[in-house]
Amino acid sequence: LSDVDGAGPATIFDKLLSGEWPSEKIYEDDMAFAFRDVAPQAPTHILVIPKNRDGLVSLSKAREDQKALLGHLMYVAQEIGTKECPKGFRIVINDGVEGAQSVFHLHLHILGGRQMKWPPG
Repeated sequence: LSDVDGAGPATIFDKLLSGEWPSEKIYEDDMAFAFRDVAPQAPTHILVIPKNRDGLVSLSKAREDQKALLGHLMYVAQEIGTKECPKGFRIVINDGVEGAQSVFHLHLHILGGRQMKWPPG
């Protein structure tokens, strides 16, 4: 894991996936990995990431051949959200600088455990 996909340097998520850094794993399969955020913004804050970045640094960089992976990530997020936050949850994907993206490896935030507000920000 690194710049092999041509999408930039390795991220903190590469260190979590390799086991170099610890994480509180919630879910893992051959395509997705989910773990608790180390700086939660809600009582429940879990991230879902693709295990293989494959150039998917942000949602706006998704390719047509990645549609199944994107659907899988959303399905995993709803499975986790439903289990962890039975009263409801929010899925957030930050994209690019103005979207407040800070790690350039696509990730879905599952936020819940409290009443969410609207507009979000």
